[in-house]
Amino acid sequence: MNFIIIFIIFMLMECATWFIHKYIMHGFLWILHRDHHDHSSEGAFEKNDYFFVIFAIPAIVLMYFGSLNHFNYLFYIGVGVTLYGMTYFFVHDIFIHQRIEFLKNTQNPYLLSIRRAHKQHHKHLGKKEGECFGFLWVPIKYFRMYFNKEK
Repeated sequence: MNFIIIFIIFMLMECATWFIHKYIMHGFLWILHRDHHDHSSEGAFEKNDYFFVIFAIPAIVLMYFGSLNHFNYLFYIGVGVTLYGMTYFFVHDIFIHQRIEFLKNTQNPYLLSIRRAHKQHHKHLGKKEGECFGFLWVPIKYFRMYFNKEK
């Protein structure tokens, strides 16, 4: 049962990520997200990196209170959120944006699809324009670009 909770939360986080990215990060918290699009920050960190802290706090709180009650469902919800956050960091910051050079020359169709969709998202520098707000699941046209071997 605990694995099912973790799996469901992980999947729901993709929906939450789309919503948060489109309406919050490109909305009232654009002030934190803007430097991720226009590369106006200097140094290794961006204001956008605060989102890792913002999203980690609820996960930590859930795991803490869930651990107090014999590792109840709250703990496993927190684990699901944390695993999604770890996946996001690995794929977004390390793979897509190459903060650490890794898998730079991959030929994996899935990874190429999400990288391409993310590049499409970043071609828009403004707050209002945009597309591809998802993360692990992007519009099907990007998957077709790399999974269709006949092209």
